[in-house]
Amino acid sequence: MIHPTAVVHPGAKIGKDVEIGPYSVVGEFVEIGDGSRIGPHVVIDGHTRLGRENRVFSFTSLGSEPQDKKYAGEPTRLEIGDRNTIHECCTFSLGTAQDAGVTRIGDDNWIMAYAHIAHDCQVGSHTIFANNASLAGHVHVGDWAILSGFAGVHQFVRVGAHSFLAANAILLQDLPPYVTVAGQPAAPHGINSEGLRRRGFASEAIRAIKQAYRALYRSGLSLDEAREKIAALAAQHVEVQPFADFIAVSGRGLVR
Repeated sequence: MIHPTAVVHPGAKIGKDVEIGPYSVVGEFVEIGDGSRIGPHVVIDGHTRLGRENRVFSFTSLGSEPQDKKYAGEPTRLEIGDRNTIHECCTFSLGTAQDAGVTRIGDDNWIMAYAHIAHDCQVGSHTIFANNASLAGHVHVGDWAILSGFAGVHQFVRVGAHSFLAANAILLQDLPPYVTVAGQPAAPHGINSEGLRRRGFASEAIRAIKQAYRALYRSGLSLDEAREKIAALAAQHVEVQPFADFIAVSGRGLVR
């Protein structure tokens, strides 16, 4: 199921029932899991591993050298999980020796055209990246986060689980779980309540998360005072615990 015009290195490890389309190039150290479909004109290079049942569309580049001047050819990696959809013209880079040495994407992500995931990013599962959404290096993105079209995230920023970046948002600081942001630079605009309802969060849990949001963003409390109040809420509502854990430590400061 490999097209005659595709160039697949003999050292590449190709699983069962894999399709590789016309004019695609697969490098020596690449692994592609069972049932994956690689479209035409795709380049997969470097120490790159794809899991099972991924779909990769035309003109995507996976495992290219990091766009980092410090990179000196170290054998760093790109690891992609299972059942991801990666649309046209996306670019995912290898990691660097200055970090963990691996760029990692989880399972069941839906990544639209022209998205960029830079070196050393750690992306969870069930995320959505709309067209032209971009991560700079060393960004961490939690499960179920949504980045709308042309959203951009600064290097070393953390994006919490179930959060939502509106179209064209520019995120310069850490975004706690559940929070919606918009603007340049991004500012908070409530919680992603609709997304939480769709994922089965109970009404009581959503109300508790809203209380945590108000404590951090609407109460006039200092950050330390807000942390104490949110920790007390988390003791009563387990769904608030990720929010409390996230704001307990922040390398770049929180969006406020």
